[in-house]
Amino acid sequence: MRPRPTTLINTPDVELWPAHLLRARSNADARTLARATHVLRRKRDGRFLAASTSAGIEPLTWNWHSEGGVDQALRALDAPPRGSHIDDHDLPLARIEHRLHALGLDADAYSERTGLALVAEPAALRFAGFDRYRRPLWLRPAAARAWRTMHDAALREGIVLEAISGYRSHDYQLGIFERKLARGQTVDEILTVNAAPGYSEHHAGRALDIASPGEPPAEESFELTPAFEWLTANAGAYGFVMSYPRDNPHGIVYEPWHWCHRG
Repeated sequence: MRPRPTTLINTPDVELWPAHLLRARSNADARTLARATHVLRRKRDGRFLAASTSAGIEPLTWNWHSEGGVDQALRALDAPPRGSHIDDHDLPLARIEHRLHALGLDADAYSERTGLALVAEPAALRFAGFDRYRRPLWLRPAAARAWRTMHDAALREGIVLEAISGYRSHDYQLGIFERKLARGQTVDEILTVNAAPGYSEHHAGRALDIASPGEPPAEESFELTPAFEWLTANAGAYGFVMSYPRDNPHGIVYEPWHWCHRG
């Protein structure tokens, strides 16, 4: 039996997911996914477009071929990373720059005020296990290896580290902004609680949010757990650092749960 793919191939508009890691949304989809290697998934809302099977591309929505970015995704599927190697290159930033302008967000002013730079998405990500909610966790290859090694090392010492989220696309963050704008909020109001799209370390596939069993996710109380104590003492040995300590220069609230792999 051929090994199942464990790489998410990323393009600006469409992600190519390993089919076995997706949950079918209907019986018809389930039958198609069972035969598929990859599924073309629209980034902005997660809709399944088509599946790649031994018989060719099978539609999962009637107008899949007219979706923006499908041709680029199919080209990427025809030239996937070979073996265990993943080319560690990024997608261009022009698309997110254009969409920030359309939102009315002054990217230069935001960068100057926060000290943050635009973060490119990787062209491919490695499956790093499942998060607390049994969702696939995607990270860059080096970060995925480091997370697995660190997780297992902590477990041997009786410490359970739970991933809450890893890679998140520009589209994910843009969706938050677009929904809030539609409800009448201004960009400045949204920026008080949400990072600007394109500026999150999660976009790079190197950051993940970590929790401890029984603890709420993304809460300052995480600093009181044995898991946080273990991370503080040991995470650096695996290349992870806490990105946003108290009084960080970016003006981002204290996030003891947010750790980024710097190698």
